[in-house]
Amino acid sequence: DTNIKGTIHLSQAALPHLRRARGNIVNIASDAGLHGNYFCAAYAATKGAVVALTRSLARETACDGVRVNAVAPADILTPMTERQLAAHLPREDQLREMASLYPLGRIGTADEAAAAVVFLASPAAAWVTGSIYMVDGGLTA
Repeated sequence: DTNIKGTIHLSQAALPHLRRARGNIVNIASDAGLHGNYFCAAYAATKGAVVALTRSLARETACDGVRVNAVAPADILTPMTERQLAAHLPREDQLREMASLYPLGRIGTADEAAAAVVFLASPAAAWVTGSIYMVDGGLTA
């Protein structure tokens, strides 16, 4: 309900205003929505739907001057990530193991994901629409 229905309903409500203002939408997808992930098929499916919605809306609204993009982060150290950790294992060991999957050797931060959103929402991205920006420490490189 949150990942795809929330994104659709918010977009529908905002689009009349965004068309008048020639604004933009930045959706939040996930690396799981592009390549799947273990033990989260439903989550990956909803984030894949956000990717498809982003690309379709970008095409539909470009003629109105509205840009639509998405940020697709991999693991970002958030409360949701913390909930994935096993209570019976040392937290730091689990985070180190998770970080070992990334070429940059660490998990991302909320500020790093937010910086991509800020860029896509800014005039610096005026010629960017329909893009899915990976914020993943090189995971999908």
